[in-house]
Amino acid sequence: MTQKQLDESTAYLQSKGFDKPEIGIVLGTGLGKLADEIENSIEAHYNHIPFFPLATVEFHSGKLLYGTLENKKVVVMQGRFHLYEGYDFIDVTYPIRVMHQLGIQKLFISNAAGAVNLSFKKGDMMLIEDHINLQGGSPLAFKGVGKFGDRFTDMAEPYDPNLRGKLIDIAKSENIKLHRGVYASVVGPQLETKAEYRMLKIIGADAVGMSTVPEVIVANHLRLPIVAVSVLTDECDPDHLDPVNIQEIIEIASKTEPKMVKLFKELIKKI
Repeated sequence: MTQKQLDESTAYLQSKGFDKPEIGIVLGTGLGKLADEIENSIEAHYNHIPFFPLATVEFHSGKLLYGTLENKKVVVMQGRFHLYEGYDFIDVTYPIRVMHQLGIQKLFISNAAGAVNLSFKKGDMMLIEDHINLQGGSPLAFKGVGKFGDRFTDMAEPYDPNLRGKLIDIAKSENIKLHRGVYASVVGPQLETKAEYRMLKIIGADAVGMSTVPEVIVANHLRLPIVAVSVLTDECDPDHLDPVNIQEIIEIASKTEPKMVKLFKELIKKI
């Protein structure tokens, strides 16, 4: 990754009409419907954006959208990138750097995750308060990282307390159940074993997924305030573990999504 590449990606999007978005939004697996709420939307497919990776997951649509949501300019990633697709950390987080260069001042992230905390149920949502990086690397571990921000990025509070507080208040006022917890990020694409679920619980994880943490690290590197919500699509009970059903996971994400859309839209109104 070079500054020249970022400049080319940004210039292409600006030429398409992506003009100074205020908020960036990353939509996770099965969570694409927020895109339908965007007014006057412009889209740019990833395969047309210079130096962008391509989404290879069949239920990720692979385009960047720009438009208005609750009277604010937003840029939305409909389909994200994962290490399990064969990409590296720089590929996975490249769109965050481009959105920042376009002008975003805040980043909203959603994902689908498994509930390790057994008091959480499938179809619930969890506000991410902290995370555990189990992906075996960092998107900041490259030569010349200091040109893009502080090499030794502080992660004492990776998820913005102010945005989290606002989302908690919105959930209460809208009567939406919103757990709070710790998200563990693994490489995937295989699901966890019973022993791995037990380990995740021991080390303090409430939910587990295969994304989000690299983007959050880079957003902190860029000093972007972040809020992130997991839609819990399965229950990871090692003593009663059923074989995974990806279609069911997508369906649960889709059923829960309207509540997530409501939270994000109300939050946009308040900032």
